[in-house]
Amino acid sequence: MRKSTILLAATLTTGLLTCLPGTAIAAPSGLAGDFNGDGYRDVAIGAFGAQVGSAQNAGAVVVLYGSRSGVSAAKKTVITQNSAGVPGTAEDGDRFGSSLAAGDLNVDGYADLVVGSQYESIGSRDGVGSATVIWGGKSGLTGGSALPSPSGLSEWGGYSSGVATGDFNGDGKTDVTITGQSRTGLYRGPFARTGKPVSLTGVGELGSTYEVIVGDLNGDRAAERLYPFAVSGDEGGDIRYFSYDPGDESHPESDYAQTELAQADGSQGAIGDINGDGYGDLVLGEHEDPRSTKKSGHKGGQITVWYGGANGPDPAQKPTVIHQDTAGVPGTGEADDLFGSALAVGDINGDKYADVAVGALGEDNGAARDSGSVTILFGSATGLKGSGAKSYTQNTAGVPGSNEADDAFGQSVRLIDLDKNGKADLVVGAGGENGYGAVTVLRGSASGLTTTGATSLTARGVSLKGGAGFGWVIAQ
Repeated sequence: MRKSTILLAATLTTGLLTCLPGTAIAAPSGLAGDFNGDGYRDVAIGAFGAQVGSAQNAGAVVVLYGSRSGVSAAKKTVITQNSAGVPGTAEDGDRFGSSLAAGDLNVDGYADLVVGSQYESIGSRDGVGSATVIWGGKSGLTGGSALPSPSGLSEWGGYSSGVATGDFNGDGKTDVTITGQSRTGLYRGPFARTGKPVSLTGVGELGSTYEVIVGDLNGDRAAERLYPFAVSGDEGGDIRYFSYDPGDESHPESDYAQTELAQADGSQGAIGDINGDGYGDLVLGEHEDPRSTKKSGHKGGQITVWYGGANGPDPAQKPTVIHQDTAGVPGTGEADDLFGSALAVGDINGDKYADVAVGALGEDNGAARDSGSVTILFGSATGLKGSGAKSYTQNTAGVPGSNEADDAFGQSVRLIDLDKNGKADLVVGAGGENGYGAVTVLRGSASGLTTTGATSLTARGVSLKGGAGFGWVIAQ
């Protein structure tokens, strides 16, 4: 199967919010993902292959601001390491925007954005990796600060390949976790405007891991953290999670208990309350086909749902398993579909049950190889179901564009309520579109997703240069 590489560049075009003399200034909303505090969630999209000046694959981030009518290119910010106030300099191969996560790090009511630069060089060491906070405010995202890095990072280790935010100890403050290769850091908030956290500690003995999944699985208001990684004898993925379990206050790294889901596999994931019982459920994507060294999975890929509870997911439970050969699910499981290579959880139809978007970037549509698809699965009181599932491609009526080889539609997916109607909208990345990437937005409604008013933005349409890979990554 052919795989496209995707990237992009940047300009700064955000508008300032102004008030007449004597007009009261509204307090920021405090919503997760609302960078300008106007009450609408926003979406940040990575383009780690963007050309910035003459620097190839330097990377950029495009921020689209939510509104009553959704998002458009008219209200955006493009940020690079050459943007005013952002630390560092755009250089060849930095891959700024290779990972993204939103959260209010400095407790000012505005969401901030953590941006990974997967192969940022540090001094004379190449490809070490780093992370930067871009600060939210009434004008949107501007300026930034570098986050400290653990000591002893190796060259080409790709630190910041995975980033996530959440309140990991239940104190009401946003924390950050960053991982790459075999080094994983836990940053306790709140953060100073300099980027300094309350503390930075390592996370146990983990193998090489480039992903992180965050959400509250046991209802204690402290988010769990999962770092999936392959191990010899279990190439389907080692799945264990960390829960807050206070210990010796002088050793904060001991404040987290580790639980293994020995029968679980996957390399991507998302967490949300699918069955409406008040506990987050873990959705894992196992997109690779079974093979001699990987016995688990299904041809074309599959997802599994591990339901949360007061003690987190029961390791002995029988999870829900869904693939393209499940009754009610459109399509057929075929080699290299990569069903489950991207996942998102959110309530699309407003019924209080979280739904799941499943990307299959390798899906062939007719002669258009690897043009990709996204399948929507609906939550219910009995859990995730195959019945009523819907599949979308760029040939679906009302979806902008058309199926072309290597588009990789569904390479990334997020479910975010951008227009404040109480229903999550689907943001889909197609990192290979026309060789430089595109993003499509379908709006949520009481009957599910609607293609009416669908929006599509390309890398060139948001002023990005180079191969770009616009849509490769969408912020958590």
